[in-house]
Amino acid sequence: MIVGVGTDIIEIKRIRKAIEKERFINRYFTEREINQFKERNFSPQTVAGVFSAKEAIVKAMGTGFSGFSPADIEVLKDESGKPYANIYNNAKSICDKNGIKNIHISISHCKEYAQGFAVAEGDTFNITE
Repeated sequence: MIVGVGTDIIEIKRIRKAIEKERFINRYFTEREINQFKERNFSPQTVAGVFSAKEAIVKAMGTGFSGFSPADIEVLKDESGKPYANIYNNAKSICDKNGIKNIHISISHCKEYAQGFAVAEGDTFNITE
């Protein structure tokens, strides 16, 4: 059952500027994400796509980044290039509390924008007050 959806779009030029600051990379991304960025020479399109996917995930969760770090959500690609999410720490606890068992994501980008889309799937729909 779908328990939440989220989408986000961002201008790649904003991420291009943010990449110049090491603090941005270290605050928002995990070591494994950073390693994937290194493989792509920190392509602004790639970083923007992952950032946008994280924003879409927290919207699908219905929380924003409230109560956990952006690095508690990890967006990686499998051998075929399909993106997937790993959820850790407090973000995982929130997913468990709200019945979210799986999160499906999609990432797209063009010359100027990157977009992330997420679908949160679970057994039941829980409304938290």
